[in-house]
Amino acid sequence: MSVMTDAPSARDVVITGMGFCLPGLGQPVRTTDDLWSIASTGRTSLAADEIYHASVGITEEQFNTYVPGIPDTFAKHFTKAHQFGLISFMQAAADAGLDPCNQLTEAAILAGRGSVDANIESYLRALQADAETISPFDALDLYVGTEQAASPSDVALVQSALARSTGPCFTASAGCASSAAQIGNAFMMIATGAADLAVVTGVDVFNADLVRKAQQLLRVAQRFADEAPAGTVAPELPSFDRPMRPYDRRADCINFGEGSATLILESRDHAARRGGRLHGQVLSQAMARDGLAHPLASDESGVGLVRAVRKCLGSRWDIGQIPYVHGASDGDAMVTAFEANAIRELYGPAAGKLLMTSQEACFGHNGAPAGAVGVALTLLMMQHGEVCPTANCEEPADGLPFDPVPGTRTRPLDFGYALNFTYQIGGVKNVILLGAA
Repeated sequence: MSVMTDAPSARDVVITGMGFCLPGLGQPVRTTDDLWSIASTGRTSLAADEIYHASVGITEEQFNTYVPGIPDTFAKHFTKAHQFGLISFMQAAADAGLDPCNQLTEAAILAGRGSVDANIESYLRALQADAETISPFDALDLYVGTEQAASPSDVALVQSALARSTGPCFTASAGCASSAAQIGNAFMMIATGAADLAVVTGVDVFNADLVRKAQQLLRVAQRFADEAPAGTVAPELPSFDRPMRPYDRRADCINFGEGSATLILESRDHAARRGGRLHGQVLSQAMARDGLAHPLASDESGVGLVRAVRKCLGSRWDIGQIPYVHGASDGDAMVTAFEANAIRELYGPAAGKLLMTSQEACFGHNGAPAGAVGVALTLLMMQHGEVCPTANCEEPADGLPFDPVPGTRTRPLDFGYALNFTYQIGGVKNVILLGAA
């Protein structure tokens, strides 16, 4: 999945709007200023309650303020995923200077969903309903709720209904690379002239109760090594009860979050005609997989990531033009290993000058939104001329070939090109090349 923008028919693809619904410090992160205030200082929104987890915490009153005018017939059936996706959608439209109900009617509305937030309760209510005794009103209410909440395309559909859009509308599921994959789809549509404008939203909900239950099961599973037959190798199990520390020598766990991020992409001509502000450009995108037989495995060598980067750069760009990479380390040593090996292969002796950071510990590992959040943060860093630190990285791991910018302060850097990495379990690697406006 890649498009070379030096092709004769290609059009410049720019990002004009950013909106969020992410865990914050006292209130949800919705604007670029909110995002920057946390990421640029290396702060974390994670809270500890047996596990470390980042929750958005939207109240009904807040939702009605951020997304006014939704009929109660639909709104009362909205899951967290619907709410998060609509909030970031509205904020991105406002950031782009677009009326979400009148100026997005021809837009492609694309959603990325990738984690475990299947609306189980909606399924169970329908399965457990007694068709012989339920009242007509309750049956209608249950039917509407099930249809609305149980569809895997749910977030794109409710956004499209709000925008009254007539353009393409679909959901992609590629795990934590879901919104990155949809950015690639939007890029291709706009670059080739199939669309002038696209809205891309990544949204996932990592339920805190589910993660807490997983932590309890892990504590039981960790006894496997003591009880297993001789010669059996116990797998390394993650943990959720300590802070995640990307690129840190103590990194040994993952913390999950939840939320949504929305980006608005346009052709440069379309944005210019309406006087839109430009955050930056999407120059190219590529996706690859390690090619391993095991469906959940990743190759520590980094060969798959190197392949994706070279495919993304093509013949037009050179790795030496890129002084910053937004990594996707989530505190998993495996991720850090293949990133480090890939950077060594790509940059050679020059790797020591590369700045490569991750802000996953700011908002928790949130799955599908990760690609859109990474793109937004990278473009904001370009605008500010500063690279955000890697949150919770205090003691960089031995042997890192790049500088992870440890601590809580930004690092000055004047740059016009950057790469954004996003991954999916099973060896999937997504790479996006970004440029200044």
